Amino acid sequence: MKKLLILLLLSLLGACSTTRHDAFVHSAPDNQEARMNSLAIYAMSLSDTPYQYGGNSRENGFDCSGFVQFVFQNSLGLKLPRTSAEMSRTGTPLQSHQLKPGDLVFFNTTRSQFSHVGIFIGENRFVHSPRTGKAITIASMDDGYWRARYDGARRISLKK
Repeated sequence: MKKLLILLLLSLLGACSTTRHDAFVHSAPDNQEARMNSLAIYAMSLSDTPYQYGGNSRENGFDCSGFVQFVFQNSLGLKLPRTSAEMSRTGTPLQSHQLKPGDLVFFNTTRSQFSHVGIFIGENRFVHSPRTGKAITIASMDDGYWRARYDGARRISLKK
């Protein structure tokens, strides 16, 4: 089922980055958009890696911010801060209707703002490393738990 979901998402993300051709307009996909789509796909490829408090490697597992930091470093070569709170001060703040794949989404899961972070993948879903006993997974921001704890989002811009 997870493989089918990933294949479906890959096809949707691929459709988002197609080039439009007609008699008057030729527009290539935005380089940042294509790179962030690739980042989202890479993040999903790490599914089933276990949660590990303080973890920041595929071998030992990830906590939420270690996962996000690892994905940005290994997908784009970008070094993000280590904690979700520090990440929440990086990049450009977004409204929820502005979200695109690769954006960071933040939640209050420990009665502390920006205590959890994930990577938006489209269709109001995000990938994250949730908690002890769980593995990296995809969740819906429409789920009541996440909707009630949503703290905001940030876009990390890539230097061209």
